[in-house]
Amino acid sequence: MNEAWPQEIDIAIVGAGPQALTLAVRLLQKKNSLSHRFLAIDPAGAWLERWRRQFSAYEIPHLRSPAVHHPDPNPFALRAFAESRSQGLVPPYDLPETRLFEDFCGDVIRRWGVGERVLPAQVERLEPFSRGQQQRLGLTLTGGRFLMAKRVVLAVGGGAPRLPSWAKTQPPVYPPERLLHAGQVDLRRLKQLNERALIVGSGLTGAHLALGAIKRGAKVIMMARRSFYAKLFDADPGWLGPKYLNGFQAEPSWEKRWQMIQSARNGGSLTPAILSQLRRFARAGTLSFYEHCEVQSVQWQGDAWRVTYVQSGSRQRLAHLSVHRIWLATGTVIDARGWPLLSEISEHYPAPTVGGLPVLDQHLRWPGCPNLFIMGGAAALQLGPAARNLFGGRLASERIAPALLGKTS
Repeated sequence: MNEAWPQEIDIAIVGAGPQALTLAVRLLQKKNSLSHRFLAIDPAGAWLERWRRQFSAYEIPHLRSPAVHHPDPNPFALRAFAESRSQGLVPPYDLPETRLFEDFCGDVIRRWGVGERVLPAQVERLEPFSRGQQQRLGLTLTGGRFLMAKRVVLAVGGGAPRLPSWAKTQPPVYPPERLLHAGQVDLRRLKQLNERALIVGSGLTGAHLALGAIKRGAKVIMMARRSFYAKLFDADPGWLGPKYLNGFQAEPSWEKRWQMIQSARNGGSLTPAILSQLRRFARAGTLSFYEHCEVQSVQWQGDAWRVTYVQSGSRQRLAHLSVHRIWLATGTVIDARGWPLLSEISEHYPAPTVGGLPVLDQHLRWPGCPNLFIMGGAAALQLGPAARNLFGGRLASERIAPALLGKTS
């Protein structure tokens, strides 16, 4: 480890994405003297680097969240930042263009002085330690380096790629780039795609990949088990305030909360603007929607996939098509029981889970381990269906910060 970095730290934030930045800034807002008492730990060694790569890889022009959702504590800070470049807010809901949001976050990092607080490392192991009456968490980093922390916040996505059963068992007899989960796709590396591409999934990620493929000359098939439908936001705006959250947080059954989360997110959806673009390409013949269809099996033959799929309806029937590449825009699944980082914590402090989500306390602490906190989608049983979004980062920070600062029991 660089000698400039301490071997012990008060607060270690694992991850350096938008939610981690939101928490770091919230802590400094509450107690500025913390500026040298916390570290974010991320392999990229910089804030939001993974976020930047993903948005660039998918060529996403703007965010889906309105301009009030961002890492700064002042909800109007982004609008103020954009006064001289208001064209960067997409009407009618002021959705920030990707470059504007990136520049704004750079300004947040500069104003709050956190640019040098990211340690370039991967956390490979997390284990509890006791020092007399005090509990600590040890973090083993890449290269065998070690860091001891009083408190740790896991601000990582935690989601594993959701793969259909046929993709999990596919023999490796095909060129690997011809079958990819969306998380492995980088449109910037592709030039001309004079071929047929199948994209599985009904959400916005698949739509961005479809638009990128068409731009490069591909003919695209978008396939989903449901109808493709438009929704402005991935969860109803009522989930971003008391309208729905009050009832959710008053619900004592974790199982019912999990069901509410599933119902609110309701699988993948498209924004109205994106769906309109896709329909224009469908009318032009460069895109086909295969709705209520599900892949049964695929087989690599020569230079293409032979895809067998079934279309649901009053009479199900098998059909076939030939494509040159398949992208699985099937999302991710969060299951805290399978997180390697939590394996030793879970051995010492087993936690109940519902649908793979851990049951945390009101400050998002791991049960039995009061110096471990969880942010992101894994905190959804406490925060609701927007837990993984920018708004969820703000909610999580409001709950975690008081406990990190010792202002609650």
